[in-house]
Amino acid sequence: MTSIPEQRTASTADLVNQAAGQVSTLVRDELALAKLELAEKGKRAGLGGGLFGGAAVLGLYGLGLLLAVAVAALDLVWPLWLAALVVMVVVFAAAGIAALMGRRKLKAAAPPVPAETIANVGADVRTVKTSVREGRS
Repeated sequence: MTSIPEQRTASTADLVNQAAGQVSTLVRDELALAKLELAEKGKRAGLGGGLFGGAAVLGLYGLGLLLAVAVAALDLVWPLWLAALVVMVVVFAAAGIAALMGRRKLKAAAPPVPAETIANVGADVRTVKTSVREGRS
């Protein structure tokens, strides 16, 4: 015949303490895992950003070479100084257009205040105040 082990009944306070300890351990473990995961993703993002920066530099060199080819191609038809002048004017015109478009976009974004969010928060505060007043009466 097998003996039935004695069952110890834990008090509610003991059970609550055990649960709190287990939750605390679980939260610490999850935070440690999150730190490791974020560190790994940060390394990947740094590497990706570096590669993207390198690609931008190479693209800039490529653009310079493309402009040199444009000057060389126009040199077949015009004198070298005129070919270089035409390419320079086209590049400066493109830069000016981009600057004007960027300025227009920046003005449209100003002021950098989240007006819609501020209005929503104000409405939320008014709703809470009204609810509190109605709850008191």
